Amino acid sequence: MMTLPIPSAPAEALSLVDPFGFGRAAGRYWLDAFERGVLFLDVMRQRGNQYLEHIEQTNLSVLGFESEVLMDGRDLPRPVNYELLRIVPPAGQPTDLQMRPFVVVDPRAGHGPGIGGFKPDSEIGVALRAGHPCYFIGFLPYPVPGQQVEDVVEAEIAFLRHINERHAELSEKPMVVGNCQAGWQLMMAASLEPDLFGPILTAGAPLSYWAGERGKAPMRYSGGMAGGSWMTSLLSDLGNGQFDGAWLVQNFENLNPANTFWSKQYRLYSQVDTEAERYLEFERWWGGHVVLGGDEIQYIVDNLFIGNRLSTAQLVTSDGRRIDLRNLRSPVVVFCSQGDDITPPPQALGWVRDLYEGSDDILANEQTIVYCIHDTTGHLGIFVSGSVSRKEHTEFTANMDYIDVLPPGLYETTVTEAEERDDSELIERDYLLEFTPRSVEELDEVVKPSLEDDTRFATVARISEINLGLYRLFVQPWVRAMATPESAHWMRRLHPSRLGYRLLSDRNPLMASIPVLAEHIRADRHPLEEANLLRVVESIASDQITRSLNAWRDLRDGSVERLFLDIYGQPLLQALVGLGGDAHVHRRRPGAEPEHRRFVERRRAELVERLAEGGSHEAVVRALIYVLGGAPSTDERNFKRLRASHAELEPKLSLADFKCLMREQFFILKLDREGAIEALPRLLDGQSGEQIAAHLDHIEHVLAASGELSEASAERMARVRELFERAIDHAPRIEAESRAEAEAWLGEQAQAQHLAYRELKEVMEAQAEAAKPEVAKSEAAKAEATKPEAAKPEATKPEATKPEAAKPETAKPEVAKPETAKPAGKQAPSQRRGSATRRKPKGGKGSR
Repeated sequence: MMTLPIPSAPAEALSLVDPFGFGRAAGRYWLDAFERGVLFLDVMRQRGNQYLEHIEQTNLSVLGFESEVLMDGRDLPRPVNYELLRIVPPAGQPTDLQMRPFVVVDPRAGHGPGIGGFKPDSEIGVALRAGHPCYFIGFLPYPVPGQQVEDVVEAEIAFLRHINERHAELSEKPMVVGNCQAGWQLMMAASLEPDLFGPILTAGAPLSYWAGERGKAPMRYSGGMAGGSWMTSLLSDLGNGQFDGAWLVQNFENLNPANTFWSKQYRLYSQVDTEAERYLEFERWWGGHVVLGGDEIQYIVDNLFIGNRLSTAQLVTSDGRRIDLRNLRSPVVVFCSQGDDITPPPQALGWVRDLYEGSDDILANEQTIVYCIHDTTGHLGIFVSGSVSRKEHTEFTANMDYIDVLPPGLYETTVTEAEERDDSELIERDYLLEFTPRSVEELDEVVKPSLEDDTRFATVARISEINLGLYRLFVQPWVRAMATPESAHWMRRLHPSRLGYRLLSDRNPLMASIPVLAEHIRADRHPLEEANLLRVVESIASDQITRSLNAWRDLRDGSVERLFLDIYGQPLLQALVGLGGDAHVHRRRPGAEPEHRRFVERRRAELVERLAEGGSHEAVVRALIYVLGGAPSTDERNFKRLRASHAELEPKLSLADFKCLMREQFFILKLDREGAIEALPRLLDGQSGEQIAAHLDHIEHVLAASGELSEASAERMARVRELFERAIDHAPRIEAESRAEAEAWLGEQAQAQHLAYRELKEVMEAQAEAAKPEVAKSEAAKAEATKPEAAKPEATKPEATKPEAAKPETAKPEVAKPETAKPAGKQAPSQRRGSATRRKPKGGKGSR
């Protein structure tokens, strides 16, 4: 049992000696500080043991859900160290197989797999609670020899194809989530096989690597300050063809030295009684360093980090397919944060501006892009934080069907708390997701493009190619000759990020006494109250240390940025590498090319022609969307109103087809709202007044089912009612014209039949008169030849010819019956309704 390290004395004596209690407070503080120090070292010892146990496993995944392997990437024609897992739903959380599958792709950026589902409040946990069948694409710690980035992309395509085959009965494609590095890799796969993907969510994924705001994106200068990608090639060669992911982790940690060297450890030390479990859980993933292939990391650095070729459609696969993000047909949701210093918002969203000259380009390519910018969370918080998962990721998952039917365009989405709104009783969950249309010009306020900076980064790309070529020519052969598997192994073991775990573990003899002391302290802990004076002083000192480290970081980043801008901004250097100061030489903007502009104009003209195409279904859906979506922003409740009309509008129409219908009408309204609304009466042509009135009642019923309309929505509903009533007024006139046409046609047919009957009768009578002389002659000849039979009155018996010649009754059923023409008369109105030159013949009604 622990005791005070000072002699005990009666309380009265202590009061006389220490009347203000400073000494007693100091004694309690130092006792607590010693106990916290021992417990802190014990937690660090557990962290080291956990690390050593973890890296000895074949699979370093920290996935917190039970899973089964469906496909092993090592068995593919182009083998990779990736695998497809099916997440087994926890007890009490059944899966609805009629819901779209949910796929999470984990980032391979130096850490092990599993971060997307290593705790219940994660992306996978959110999807499981919503009832989605869940899948996970993870990886093994070591790459397959010769593995390329393109091979990994093809493996992800194969995994998505397998998931679609497992859910072939569904018309909706899987929702796919890519975190950080997995985001850009997922976008590459979706651009090659767009039909396999449903909505895509990229969380903290860098796609435009030159973008950034000065003073807020220090990592984008790293390639220039290192002289290009030759350093990456050197580290891969020293690793015997493999690149240690610990180098990437070290780069991340250097971005925030205050957190790396002080805050994270002090947080554990100050709250060691409650923080240990959370700290160990995170460190199990953070310290699970993996290895990348040398060819993989070289491709990534050359083509993405330095070359920025993904967002400008300059990447081409080995078989000649261009990787163009404009090929995506699924909605893309970009989730980023202002507090992210690894992937700031400009790098997450700059690809939109790189590919599209304006909003018309996005419409012409029929792409839906939604972005959400968090205010404070850091890079890992985007896909690790429990509060973010419970808020943003829950709303993204719940609203994915609505996002799937948004018309092409650019939208910003915000998440607000339901209880802060006046209409909170109409919101089902704790938060509401709202969508506001944006333009590319408005996006520039986030991306902050700079032509001068683009020229500097282009200079870095040229310098990198030169330095890499020189390294490969003069240095690489020597390095590869000296590197061996054993030297690469020891190089990884002695990396500072790895060594820190080994030194503070049971393999260090100096740590042997720590677990014993920690056990005794936990049995008799003397925690200190937060109001203790020295504890307050300790907290102030910690804040000062943090601020000092932050100030040093700001000074370092500012100096690096100024040095980068000065070096690579020199016109002479830019001219020497072949740029001549013209950024357009290197930075291709597909949206600004003449061929693409002609495509946009042609596509817009084609869409305008479709405004009046369709029928009553299109009219009803268009009217509903117009009333609900005419405001500057819209939210998920509008989609629920539209979906509520599905069963009434067309029960046999599948949900996917109904969503396609809504998306098309969304698109038409976005393209030309006034023209689309004025075309409503034309869509209702051919409907009776009763039918049009029923459609209007249906619209009002759907709108009334979810609460009172806003003032603006009520005004739009009044306009829709006016247009429908105009169609109703037009409908009786159409019916009268149709009836008159039918009656006139029937009269014409009756007249024609009467004339035909009369003409036929006259012809038959004439034939009968002409046949009488010939009959008399033949009878006389017979009388001469057969005199004994002459007395017989054969000549007076013309009955054999009379029925044929004189009675036209056999033709009557064929000609005189007008009933067979009635079906044709019923079709005639719909065929002639659009004719304005046809007039009714006189006497049409009386001749019927």
